[in-house]
Amino acid sequence: MKMIFFGTRGLGAKVLEHLLRNGYSPTLVVTGPDKPAGRKQELTPSPVKKVAQEHNLSLTQPERPAELLSRSELKEAEFIVLAAYGNILPKELVGLPPKGALNVHPSLLPLYRGPSPERSALLNGDEKTGVTVIVMDEKVDHGPILAQEEFVIPEDMRHEELHAKLGEIGGELLVKTLPLWLEGKIEPKEQDHTKATYTKKLTREDGRIDWKKPAEYIERQVRALNPWPGTFTTFEGKRLKILKAHIEQGTLIIDELQLEGKKPTTYREFLLGHKDFTLP
Repeated sequence: MKMIFFGTRGLGAKVLEHLLRNGYSPTLVVTGPDKPAGRKQELTPSPVKKVAQEHNLSLTQPERPAELLSRSELKEAEFIVLAAYGNILPKELVGLPPKGALNVHPSLLPLYRGPSPERSALLNGDEKTGVTVIVMDEKVDHGPILAQEEFVIPEDMRHEELHAKLGEIGGELLVKTLPLWLEGKIEPKEQDHTKATYTKKLTREDGRIDWKKPAEYIERQVRALNPWPGTFTTFEGKRLKILKAHIEQGTLIIDELQLEGKKPTTYREFLLGHKDFTLP
């Protein structure tokens, strides 16, 4: 069956790799445009683009997914798979393939609909999260559930680690679910919309530390928001990123930080060069 895959971030790349290993090769891969990254802000391809290029897959990078409505691959596709794409698909596109569109979402829907479910789970100190495969409808993360799998979050897990782990879980869950769905052997189950919670698109300012918050919350903030938008405070008028931290007997212990324009350093090394530094 002809499939189109939409994905951009690392979770999407993991899901695409699982599809390819199990014989599901998309006729077209849709990913986000290359974006500036790193200290030099060099244009960098998305993780999904890298996987697509490694496997010589047909690839497109539209600014808006609606640009695809005229593509022959879309008109011929029998279903769509979406995983960590980063854009909302228009309903005209979602409803075009006869078998519809599936979304691999990194939360236990209806919890944490929207763009930042993993970070929200870490920020809130949740003991578990998971992955849900849904049939997409015209609303964001709203469609009926085909499959769901839980994951217990280790206490010290960071966002990048959680994102990668849920990508593996999501890929495995999708390839188990896909044949059952295509053969009509699985019945979608409507979400309990009364229990829905929502996440927002984060901005750089969301990383600013409020030192009035409990130490436990700030430690979770460091794990949830690095490397982007980053967790930071200010020192001598410059942004000071807190890269790693932990809790000891209820106290926040900083392990690694980075002053604006400088390289990352340990807290001990930073104090040697900034003896007047104290936490707010």
